[in-house]
Amino acid sequence: MKIVILDGYTENPGDLSWGELEALGELTVYDRTPAEKIAERIGDADAVYTNKTPISRETLEKCPHVKFIGVLATGYNIVDVGAAKERGIPVCNIPTYGTDAVGQFAIALLLEICHHIGHHNKAVHEGRWEHNDDWCFWDYPLIELAGKTMGIIGFGRIGQATGRIAKALGMKVIAYDSYPNESGKALAEYVDLETVLKTSDVIALHCPLFPETEGIISRENIAKMKDGVIILNNSRGPLIVEQDLADALNSGKVYAAGLDVVSTEPIKGDNPLLGAKNCIITPHISWAPKESRQRLMDIAVDNFRQFLVGRPVNVVNP
Repeated sequence: MKIVILDGYTENPGDLSWGELEALGELTVYDRTPAEKIAERIGDADAVYTNKTPISRETLEKCPHVKFIGVLATGYNIVDVGAAKERGIPVCNIPTYGTDAVGQFAIALLLEICHHIGHHNKAVHEGRWEHNDDWCFWDYPLIELAGKTMGIIGFGRIGQATGRIAKALGMKVIAYDSYPNESGKALAEYVDLETVLKTSDVIALHCPLFPETEGIISRENIAKMKDGVIILNNSRGPLIVEQDLADALNSGKVYAAGLDVVSTEPIKGDNPLLGAKNCIITPHISWAPKESRQRLMDIAVDNFRQFLVGRPVNVVNP
């Protein structure tokens, strides 16, 4: 079978091997595929993998040999799953591969806010410590987390991973989720959204992007929060109304934000958060440690292997 990967670079910039997939068919890997070349590059392939390259109804009409679509990610909105279903094409995603990595990154954002390690390291290398009158200095308030409350909005696997680390730091953990479960109850106290907003020192977003969660961090909800709250988001950018958060950062209502996602990616130069005070932004890399990318690849290969023996798994359009 012919297999095409449309945009393999972010998953595998060269530190992993496509060998397991090559063993299953004739493999062609493209680092990136521009929109005008999608159908051409799929051609007569039987199986197609994509990360962020869209596969539309029109593309599927032009590529009638496609029998399997693999998504190299959890989100699959870049594929017209309805059109694929009409053609009997299973679309298989990667439901979980980076739980620990994303939880770790949320806490990394928080610790950077609490200590500004990158800034102080730069200051030392620039000679400021060498020429300082005192034996130490700091340019930002340093924050101890023990005894503070972390409120987590969305307490599934990733939210709970973040919660476990927060508890290890001595924090009290509360959570808001529509579907409480026993593993969550063992880690945190489930509360309503109003309680999370009003009582948390740190608010971490780990919920999916649904109509009811879009813009959940808004001017109205920020007004309910403690003065000096810290907000973390390495889930989905549109959970935050970005101008509202920028205004709150600049006014001091929100002390700091740590963000690994924004509403439009790559970020646009006019995003108001780029000019906001005390706002750390990283380029959507929570998922990207080598270990989690290897798990992603292993699952992606197994998805195709299971399809070949007639038992497709992780199908999002059954």
